[in-house]
Amino acid sequence: LALEPARDRAQAHIAGAAVQQDGRSASLTAPNGSAQRELHLRALWCASLMPAELEILEAHGTGTPLGDPTEAGAIQAVHGVEARTLALGVGACKANLGHSECASGMAGVLKIIRSRAGQMPGNAKLRSPNRFVLERIEAALSLGTQGGQIPTQHKAGISSFGFSGTIA
Repeated sequence: LALEPARDRAQAHIAGAAVQQDGRSASLTAPNGSAQRELHLRALWCASLMPAELEILEAHGTGTPLGDPTEAGAIQAVHGVEARTLALGVGACKANLGHSECASGMAGVLKIIRSRAGQMPGNAKLRSPNRFVLERIEAALSLGTQGGQIPTQHKAGISSFGFSGTIA
């Protein structure tokens, strides 16, 4: 998602998208980390971007003990590259809004579009970060934003997963 400044409204250009089924996993609600990594790479390829070019990633981030560490591992594997010169701000709006089910991806898109003019919203109800999530992405990525500000033009990604294995 490449955002551009506008006088009185937010504008965004969707440069690429990818959707797939995550395949066999341990259960109906268990995530498949390798499928998530593949999806991140496919979406970046469709947008003609390298992982190190992404500045913001809106994660699915449901707060589950299995799903969040798996997603964080996929984020670290794809986006925590040594060639990264920009910090990667990672957020998840479900901590503020709750799970909006089939509209979750759109909530992430709207959050990213609206945040471009000011600060990236924090996670209001996040009291105790999952240590397994922090261990996977803390060293490679910056949680939050650089100096609390979002540039007026940035490259962002949104990750959203559906019930029973649809990932986008």
